[in-house]
Amino acid sequence: MSFARVAAALLVAFTGAAWPATRTLEACTFPGGFNWPFWVGSEKGFFAAEGLEVRLTPATGSVMQIRGLAEGKFDIAISTIDNVVAYDEGQGEAKLETPPDFFAFMGAQYGAVRLVAQPGIHAIPDLKGKTLAVDAATTGYAFVLRKILQRGGLGESDYALEPLGGTAQRAEALMQGRTAATILTSPLEVVPESRGYPRLANAIDVVGPYQALTGVARRGWARENSDVLVAFLRAYLKSLEWLADPPHRAEAIAIYRAHLPQASDEIAGKAWDVLLAGPEGFQKKAKLDRAGIETAIALRREFAKPAAAYGAADKYIDETYYLKATQ
Repeated sequence: MSFARVAAALLVAFTGAAWPATRTLEACTFPGGFNWPFWVGSEKGFFAAEGLEVRLTPATGSVMQIRGLAEGKFDIAISTIDNVVAYDEGQGEAKLETPPDFFAFMGAQYGAVRLVAQPGIHAIPDLKGKTLAVDAATTGYAFVLRKILQRGGLGESDYALEPLGGTAQRAEALMQGRTAATILTSPLEVVPESRGYPRLANAIDVVGPYQALTGVARRGWARENSDVLVAFLRAYLKSLEWLADPPHRAEAIAIYRAHLPQASDEIAGKAWDVLLAGPEGFQKKAKLDRAGIETAIALRREFAKPAAAYGAADKYIDETYYLKATQ
């Protein structure tokens, strides 16, 4: 039994408080080190203390993730803010059986979006005539990639985009030589870069503030399960606070390696540094960045076809649950 569960049991014994019924939360996330707060929440008992069991399903791509969320297979997802905007405006990569009512309820990752290429490719112009891997051609980070290439002097006819799945799959495709370059989100660039795959650009250096990953749910589900979502947010925030505390770094690295045993201590340490010690990475206190959301919307206005009547950031987010969790 975890420490948190023991503490809760003692509280019940001494106060007569009711043991919280365990509720299962189905979450879909992309594989990789950005699931660290989930691992910590389970390992340290933060979810259990809120009466939650969080079950993670790895996403093979955004289409699979978004369809599952829309169909109710998943309660929440960690996905890009661009996916929320795209699907809510009817511009998603996949057709959905029911009109989407997605919204972002927390920030998960700010920036930390990199363009990484094959060894021997040293600058954006070197990508002319190449095929680049994306998750989907019209959602996710595809427009970030197009803006980076545009700023580097390439037109849309100078390269081709090939859907190859989520970020982890694209990192593997890069290292297997199946793509010239791709967008990777931290910490998935750490291993390729350690092997000589060069980083050509950081998204925030090109597009400005950028809200990358967010916590996403359906508005209808959230209204009916607000207590569950608020409980999740409380536990997630505790996990994030624990993870970011430097004295916990060694234990955090051990948790990382338990879930990603192929990672060395050095690689896991670099992942901690990238995600927690700098201005990019895990969102500070999981707070959404409105300026970063506006950047994602602006990219859709520039590149998405056909055009849509996008709203401001507040159209695609609802911080009600976050505020309840932080009171």
